[in-house]
Amino acid sequence: MSASGSRSFDVIIIGGGPGGYVAAIRASQLGMTVALVEREELGGVCLNWGCIPTKALLHAADLLREIRHGADFGIQAEPKVDLAAMVQRSRNVAGQLNKGVGGLLRKHKVTVIDGTARLAGEGRVQVTTADGGEEVLESDSIVLATGARARNLPHISADGELIWTAREAMVPKSIPKRLLVIGAGAIGIEFASFYAALGSKVTVVEVLPHVLPVEDDEISTLMGEALIKDGIDVRCGTLVAALEPKGKGLTATFDKNGEHSEAEFDRAILAVGVTGNIEDLGLENTSVSTDRGFVETDAHLETGEPGVYAIGDVAGPPCLAHKASHEGVLLMEYLAGGEAHVLAKERIPGCTYAHPQVASVGLTERAAKERGRDIRVGRFPLFGNGKALAIGQPEGMVKTLFDAKTGELLGAHLIGAGVTELIQGFTLAMGLETTEAELINTVFPHPTVSEAMHESVLAAYDRVLHI
Repeated sequence: MSASGSRSFDVIIIGGGPGGYVAAIRASQLGMTVALVEREELGGVCLNWGCIPTKALLHAADLLREIRHGADFGIQAEPKVDLAAMVQRSRNVAGQLNKGVGGLLRKHKVTVIDGTARLAGEGRVQVTTADGGEEVLESDSIVLATGARARNLPHISADGELIWTAREAMVPKSIPKRLLVIGAGAIGIEFASFYAALGSKVTVVEVLPHVLPVEDDEISTLMGEALIKDGIDVRCGTLVAALEPKGKGLTATFDKNGEHSEAEFDRAILAVGVTGNIEDLGLENTSVSTDRGFVETDAHLETGEPGVYAIGDVAGPPCLAHKASHEGVLLMEYLAGGEAHVLAKERIPGCTYAHPQVASVGLTERAAKERGRDIRVGRFPLFGNGKALAIGQPEGMVKTLFDAKTGELLGAHLIGAGVTELIQGFTLAMGLETTEAELINTVFPHPTVSEAMHESVLAAYDRVLHI
């Protein structure tokens, strides 16, 4: 029974990003009544200010590179960058998908509330609507899907003018001549790649020894070399000790092994990770625990407060849209009484859409060895692949790791053009618990870049054919 003046639902979801809206759709499909509260934009950061619009920009940068190399294919062209049109197309794509999410929620009869929600105890959610009204919602199952935002450093904070987050970097009014990117994770490297293609002199600074530090060491090394080849100044093992305004730009002080140096920039992008949106949710009145800015959950995504769950970025890394969506589906099926599946985080693929692309799933070689696994490693360079040569993109590699005793596929790591579309083959293989035997006996179409995946498996077992 609901209290006077309140509405009751089977599930209340706070946040309409890729975790929240997908969870809402799946809950509806399972016959549950659903309320979804969103204070900003349906689709969340990913659709509106992250995954989708950045890929539109990065694709434009890829097209620009291809046109510049058109002479290699017998095509003469002189490209001209229209930054405003490039940015507008990116925003149009995001806007189209935002409307699409709204349509999907209406189709599935999800009650969408434009407002801000707070936990009010005992299965209640207090909502302040966009028009200033107040409403109480009730449910035995409340899902936090509030996402995350860019993290600042203790001594450096984004101001939106000189120091950008990803949001400002997506809608530039002009191309900075000198750009500093602080942080060499996926977001930092993607923006470094984009702005370098448009003509910025880009410097990437990373405190850890490699760019893309979560990737396999070999892949990270190859990526660093590719960035340098593209004219990007890569400084790893380096700290930005200070970043101060100077005139219309910035002066950065770098610290590498105690040695200091300075450089001037027009703009900087702060890309040092994210922190969960846990503020103003009413967590202080619950048994929900947080750790380093994220909500803690058990294997079934329930927090320390009975009946309160968390999915997606707010529940901690890996902070990936596809992880959030999958968690939303698993949780709704669990709440509907289905089998309790636990998400295997090591089987979640990660992608970086820079130049070149990077994609991976499973254990890195270092992690496998640290776990004491006896492994077989296969490597196949793309310059041995006919399709990669034909399209003029032979830079890159496919690397696979197998358990030497059982043949279990432990990890796959790819770098090169289009590899973000290839990684799902290995992800599927891991999910099906495929061994090297099935992969070796799988017929790959010719000519495709995917043949390099096959050759990498063959190489792990001393059967490589084309190198």
